[in-house]
Amino acid sequence: MIDIKKSYTILDKEFSRELAKHLLDINAVLLRPNDPFTWSSGWNSPIYCDNRLTLRYPKIRKAISKALTDIINDQTPDVEVITGTATAGIPHAAWIAEKMNKPMAYVRAKAKAHGMGNQIEGGVDKGQSTIIIEDLISTGGSAISVIEALQFIGADVKAVASIFTYGFDASHEKFHKKGIPVFSLTDYSTLIEVALEQGKVQQQDIELLNNWRANPEKWPN
Repeated sequence: MIDIKKSYTILDKEFSRELAKHLLDINAVLLRPNDPFTWSSGWNSPIYCDNRLTLRYPKIRKAISKALTDIINDQTPDVEVITGTATAGIPHAAWIAEKMNKPMAYVRAKAKAHGMGNQIEGGVDKGQSTIIIEDLISTGGSAISVIEALQFIGADVKAVASIFTYGFDASHEKFHKKGIPVFSLTDYSTLIEVALEQGKVQQQDIELLNNWRANPEKWPN
């Protein structure tokens, strides 16, 4: 059922557009092609995404939870543990785990320097299957580190499911090398399409936005 040859998969195109509209409406995504943001990586970017704002809106977060649960039921129905990425993936993983009546875990960026020194909280046992819930995929680095932490303890990572992905080629290559399929509720291309329809960006901005997507490290030069 899962095709790891694809970079990422959106299963429900209608919901993808609906969610893109929600993200734009609540300013979880901001587009400034002519006044770019600076990411922590140092990249210049015409877009800033903060999916944590969805936590403020019960209707939207419930729709996200249902859509992610539908992905799991469709693609990995027998998965044993729902794992969230720290910190933004944790609440969504918790809602999904509750809905599916399954154990939940979350993975820190690195092990704690105190206490038990845990990196994985809640617990995933050796041999157990899990799916990773991520809010946002950019370069893919954070999700890959979670995959590696889980695989190190012998867990069977079936897939990654995210709310949003930029769809960068670099992240696709990382997941493909790991043999881990990625599913996303919506993506950059859909978001730009909806933003254009809503008048949040203009037709003359599209070339700038597409150029950034093609070469984010060097944009706008």
